Amino acid sequence: MSTRIAICCPGKPLRRARADKVAALAAEEFPEVALEFHEQCFVEDGHFAGDDATRLAAFLECANDPDIDAIWFGMGGYGSNRIARAAIGGLKAAAGGKDYLGYSDTGTLLGALYREGIGRPAHGPLVGDIRREGGDEVIRRAMRYLTGASTPDDLEPNLDDRPAAAFNLMTLAMLVGTEFMPDLTDHVLLVEEVGEHLYAVDRLMFHVTEHVRGIAGLRLGRVSAVPENDRPFGTDEIAIARDWCARTGVPYLGRADIGHDAANKIVPFGLAGRDLRA
Repeated sequence: MSTRIAICCPGKPLRRARADKVAALAAEEFPEVALEFHEQCFVEDGHFAGDDATRLAAFLECANDPDIDAIWFGMGGYGSNRIARAAIGGLKAAAGGKDYLGYSDTGTLLGALYREGIGRPAHGPLVGDIRREGGDEVIRRAMRYLTGASTPDDLEPNLDDRPAAAFNLMTLAMLVGTEFMPDLTDHVLLVEEVGEHLYAVDRLMFHVTEHVRGIAGLRLGRVSAVPENDRPFGTDEIAIARDWCARTGVPYLGRADIGHDAANKIVPFGLAGRDLRA
């Protein structure tokens, strides 16, 4: 029996050449999988993969289709928050039986889904990660997960018997305090960041840790592509995370194997997604 995976883009568009490369890999190595790229993935409207109404309609069409087993987000890039309220409000019963996989800005939708108990959201590779060095293995990791065939190496290695959730730090900072933020009490929270100055990472950690004081602890993923500032910040991302955790009483638990890169491991939200694989 084949696994049907629908791909849509709630933020920026996916290049068709990258979709074709992923489709070819899937056809060769995962013949039991049917990848279904929504045409919305390739629409361009400024920064976005179509306007808000177009992106929303594509997400709801995929999520509400009872014959689709999983939703795999094609790209990140700003935009998920703009459709989040209508997206959650428009989901039907069929949406509850699916896996949802992505990271970066799609974390807004993943968090909202988790808050509402809809489906099995997980932080993990995007279709567009095929562009990275080692991108073929990134796609294999995601495909194994979405077909229930994960190996232990596909999942973030520090997952234990406590529920977990993972986010891009900027996305999480925009999510906390909103109606879409899930209750992460007693969860291990994993965060990563890309392309932000260290002073901005410090500011984000200040904001996030103030809102998650009830978590079981925080793990820091990779903070990559840090721009050079006009003066050194004077400390690194590890010291920043330790400092804000200490200030707010959040246990700092060490590093996490997640980030905007090919090594980005999968973190199912909560516990259920983990139990189905590995």
